[in-house]
Amino acid sequence: MTDLTAVKDALKSQAIETPSWAYGNSGTRFKVFAQPGVPRDPYEKLDDAAKVHEFTGVAPTVALHIPWDRVQDYAALARHAEERGVRLGAINSNTFQDDDYRLGSICHPDAAVRRKAVDHLLECVGIMDATGSRDLKLWFADGTNYPGQDDIRARQDRLAEGLAEVYARLGEGQRMLLEYKFFEPAFYTTDVPDWGTAYAHCLKLGPQAQVVVDTGHHAPGTNIEFIVATLLREGKLGGFDFNSRFYADDDLMVGAADPFQLFRIMYEVVRGGGLTSEVAFMLDQCHNIEAKIPAIIRSVMNVQEATAKALLVDRPALAAAQAAGDVLGANAVLMDAYNTDVRPLLREVREEMGLDPEPPAAYARSGWAEKIVAERVGGEQAGWGA
Repeated sequence: MTDLTAVKDALKSQAIETPSWAYGNSGTRFKVFAQPGVPRDPYEKLDDAAKVHEFTGVAPTVALHIPWDRVQDYAALARHAEERGVRLGAINSNTFQDDDYRLGSICHPDAAVRRKAVDHLLECVGIMDATGSRDLKLWFADGTNYPGQDDIRARQDRLAEGLAEVYARLGEGQRMLLEYKFFEPAFYTTDVPDWGTAYAHCLKLGPQAQVVVDTGHHAPGTNIEFIVATLLREGKLGGFDFNSRFYADDDLMVGAADPFQLFRIMYEVVRGGGLTSEVAFMLDQCHNIEAKIPAIIRSVMNVQEATAKALLVDRPALAAAQAAGDVLGANAVLMDAYNTDVRPLLREVREEMGLDPEPPAAYARSGWAEKIVAERVGGEQAGWGA
């Protein structure tokens, strides 16, 4: 039997980080769609993020993206967040939007471009110092499009050299989270294409370097939960970027395409002892056509539901079936948990936390959507690249 009190306690302590860029305008490669009431600066992004935390109770931190969220005074931005009941989370670097990075950034054949990229990463560590952020999250668009375009091994050497310089700058308690993506925008070789490459670099760097798993960054049919289980076993899973994909890196709402996959991932997290602050659970989504704050609230709830089901797995029964070679019995234990309707349980958890049991409805009644549409008039809306 599952201890429901322990399950509730785990759900109450869960923390899901929301990304600042999800509150801005986004779209496809063909068009960015504007919405009324979208934030115009990082301060207004934090105001919206605070509403997500107010109604879910489990979204206490907000990730920043530099230079999209660049401000003059990061300490003041951190204070603004705290005044609204949230904190600043991971600092995400951007080495993919300057013309200089056409042939790569930290792996570029030109030493001057590599210097520019590394200096930006060092700037991000300085921002971590000012904001109290723990994690520097790195994703590189570096790669090549044609055989022979550049030396594959030399690019790995450049990557290792740049990462080592940034790693040496990390302070006590700070971490480097290295993300991977198997293609796009590089189509022949990508310099950090898979978890093995990221793991190899992090292993060489040291204990403050961890791998981050973006659920949209895998080839069709990839067993992501195996990757999660392996990285947890090795003590190298630093965090997640949660989203959903139908074809490629679609950055849709987590759990939208394959909620069963999200459950399987969260089961391995629970099984591997990863439901702690040592693993950062962050959303990385683009809300192109749907209202942004309600979509983020729903995404947080989707993660909560998958986590609740994972916590309900009867692990002693599962272990017994596995040891006995009972193939169908073991699968049935997992499926029983997955098929459980956990929404009543989560409503109870929210009520015990002093929250409205139905966050979307509570947000709709709050009037915040109408307030920001009326007040955020004029200025330049935040979006991709801003």
